[in-house]
Amino acid sequence: MKILAVVPARKGSKRLPGKNKKMFLGKPLISWSIETALSLQNIVDVLVTTDCEDIASIAIQSGGIAPWLRPSELSDDSAKSVDVCLHAISWYEANKCAVDALLLLQPTSPIRKKSRMLEGIKLFQSNSNTSVIGVSPAKSHPYMCYTLNELSMSPCLKEGSSIPSQQWPPAYVINGAFYLITPSELRRTRLFISGNTIPLVMDEPEESCDIDTIADWEYAEMLGKKMISGSSLNNQG
Repeated sequence: MKILAVVPARKGSKRLPGKNKKMFLGKPLISWSIETALSLQNIVDVLVTTDCEDIASIAIQSGGIAPWLRPSELSDDSAKSVDVCLHAISWYEANKCAVDALLLLQPTSPIRKKSRMLEGIKLFQSNSNTSVIGVSPAKSHPYMCYTLNELSMSPCLKEGSSIPSQQWPPAYVINGAFYLITPSELRRTRLFISGNTIPLVMDEPEESCDIDTIADWEYAEMLGKKMISGSSLNNQG
């Protein structure tokens, strides 16, 4: 199986400027996702799609490819991940070779275990014409969520009020760490998740880190330091 890993990394970030090239535990944040992908034997290339020459240079030094700078229409805040990935896969198939799947690895989720990545690929190989998405246990159950009016509040899911909390079904959220899909399915649906998407449960706290703020960054660094213990995350089981 041939898998193209795509790592999207814009230069713009309002909450944490320059985060994709910022040093995270000794190396640029984006390098963690590139190196994770390169540790998997199914990966034919790690294509970094960016609008920043500095990030492109870091990507190449880390073993990825950055054959162009992303066009302006795919570089602002309104750009969708699906459009960025379709642009990348179309270029790769036209200039390199066809692939069986596209693996989207967002650089803001740097702490991934190689064993979990292999688990996701195995799930994908066993189920054709689908996608596999990383999910983690929700920190707050949807039954505990409310919408607020000026002088009142209403539950987002009213059925939760009639069910004892001990009987609430487990709830999960998409964690942004793993998206694997066939190019044909992505082109057909323009979505990563559909009715037949298979969840890859990533239930360890560090796996659900999604860095968007300085507080996220500090929390991820704390968890990463605990995991490293002298060996690479990419080699952990």
